[in-house]
Amino acid sequence: MNVSVYTLGCRLNQAESESIAEHFKHSGFAVTAPDKAELVIVNTCTVTSKAEQKARRMIRLFARKSEVIVTGCYAEMASDEIKALSDHVTVFSLREKASLLSLPLHLKSALLSGLALHDAIASFTERSTDLFAFDASSFQYHSRAYLKVQDGCDNHCGYCRTTIARGPSVSLDADSVVERALRIEDSGFHEIMLTGVNLTMYDHEGDGLGGLVEKLLARLGKDMRIRLSSMEPDHVDDRLLDTLHDHRMQPHFHIPIQSASPAVLRRVGRVYPMEHVAYIIERMRAIKDDPFIACDVIAGLPGEGEKEWEESYDFLARTRFSFMHVFPFSPRPDTALFKAKDRAEERVRDERAEKLRALSSEMNREYIERQKGKEVEVLAEKNGEGTTGNYLKARIVLPKGRTAINGLIYKGIITKTDPITVEVSSLP
Repeated sequence: MNVSVYTLGCRLNQAESESIAEHFKHSGFAVTAPDKAELVIVNTCTVTSKAEQKARRMIRLFARKSEVIVTGCYAEMASDEIKALSDHVTVFSLREKASLLSLPLHLKSALLSGLALHDAIASFTERSTDLFAFDASSFQYHSRAYLKVQDGCDNHCGYCRTTIARGPSVSLDADSVVERALRIEDSGFHEIMLTGVNLTMYDHEGDGLGGLVEKLLARLGKDMRIRLSSMEPDHVDDRLLDTLHDHRMQPHFHIPIQSASPAVLRRVGRVYPMEHVAYIIERMRAIKDDPFIACDVIAGLPGEGEKEWEESYDFLARTRFSFMHVFPFSPRPDTALFKAKDRAEERVRDERAEKLRALSSEMNREYIERQKGKEVEVLAEKNGEGTTGNYLKARIVLPKGRTAINGLIYKGIITKTDPITVEVSSLP
């Protein structure tokens, strides 16, 4: 039987989806594209209303010809709403997502006994709440490995629904993280991305993320690259920043800033000073050679008047991020700011979002143009393309007669920037 795992949202969802797909494959199912699958598992997101709208649209589409299992943050928050979309939909709440790792063996047995697929799914009663059961060592959808080390968040940002869905911060113990990372390395991968809901909150009352990275660097091989997913600034400390001196730590960082106005940050429950954000960026740039630094920004947050907007825009323009992910403020049910009266009018919010996107495009072009002539390492993915250490998607040009092998790292020079092209000078 053909099975597909369709993922919406963050890299943590991607990591969990990879583990689900691996379990189906190892149980003898074919992991395919959604349009070829009898069963589609949709791993959802609840960050914005648009993410939920897309989830509903895809669920309806898949349910026309397949059985659909829905899980993830949106499933945690709106189970009944999702069930009402189709009789072919079954919901596994976020808390029950780990149960999907045991589902393949149950389905295999139930289908062989003659049950129809829908009935086979309905007969599965096991429910696991192990947040760190997701432990893939092979990956169906990515050439890099994803390793989940953290879940949940202890912050209570007034706009965030994910915190409500995921619950408080929990961390996988460091010895287990190292063991899983070594297993990934033994499987032949050359890059690991560490993921979590709030990655920098990893063991924040102990050695923190910096201590974990130190342990990984001490045990992993000299060619194993480590990439950090989204890094909330409040727990980025010097211990973590010092690990960036190691060449295996990739020069690509993503910082959810949301606003650069101290007054707005206080209004929405963000707990860091902008001076700390500036310090983080300064140190990243001092340690790495022109790293790719992206950020998240929300336009029109409550408390963002004209003064606060200009203050935020000026900081972003001065800092020259490599890219900005821009979101118009989307009031989310169940959050503290859902009914906030002091948010910007929709017209103003959308105008600000467009200005931020224009600024992002300008800064991104500047960054990419600066890369021409630089020597880089590029992880081969598919169709002759790959991702550089600073997370640029690039064409890989090899000597005549050679083809890039997925998962291998090639060294070369960026010779063009439109499209970004790496001419390989050193074969693995």
